[in-house]
Amino acid sequence: MLKQWLAFWHTLRDSLRDLAPIFLTIGFFQLAVLRQPIPDLGNLLVGAVWVVLGLTLFLRGLHLGLFPIGEAMAYAFARKGSVLWLLLFAFALGFGTTVAEPALIAIGAEAARVAADGGMIADNDLAQAQYARGLRYTVAVSVGFAVALGVLRILKGWPVHYLIIGGYIGVVIMTVFAPPEIIGIAYDAGGVTTSTITVPLVTALGIGLAMSIKGRNPMIDGFGLIAFASLTPMIFVMGYGMVIT
Repeated sequence: MLKQWLAFWHTLRDSLRDLAPIFLTIGFFQLAVLRQPIPDLGNLLVGAVWVVLGLTLFLRGLHLGLFPIGEAMAYAFARKGSVLWLLLFAFALGFGTTVAEPALIAIGAEAARVAADGGMIADNDLAQAQYARGLRYTVAVSVGFAVALGVLRILKGWPVHYLIIGGYIGVVIMTVFAPPEIIGIAYDAGGVTTSTITVPLVTALGIGLAMSIKGRNPMIDGFGLIAFASLTPMIFVMGYGMVIT
């Protein structure tokens, strides 16, 4: 129990250290550059405390839960020896973590609102909900595909840079043909997928899988899945834009 509390306090200290530059930057520009008092200081301080505690608990949860379970399941599937089940698990993991990603839900709703304002879709709640849901599931499928491809790369030992270069060539080609209205959303979709939920589980999957396969180096083969997860949504979302317009 004491060990757990010490680990919590160390994580809390690290969270304060990581967030301190943000707080100092905001305070400096507000007081020294803008020369204005900080508005609603009480609520701001309360919010800062909750942010620090939330980040601390989130990081502890990663170390205690998500990383171990991701590595353990990757090891178990590797021991089972079924490539099909491993790839299905990788796809489901990528899809499930992405479809629940808060950042993706937010950007999907905002993109639907802007699309309605720009006349791309009907300006009503149903059309906006369908557009946002379609965008969200398109990104989730693309990340599931990316994670499955990354797992297959680890199994086969393919060099990661060839796949990344090929993927970005695909992005450039799709950018030429995609509707201009969807390109910015597609590029942003690649960023929002690599956020709080997706990154820990996908990283743990890659590292656990590389550690469980003989001849694979976790430092060389265990990473790279996140690159696929941020690359494929750009291609899929531009394809989604070409289909619906």
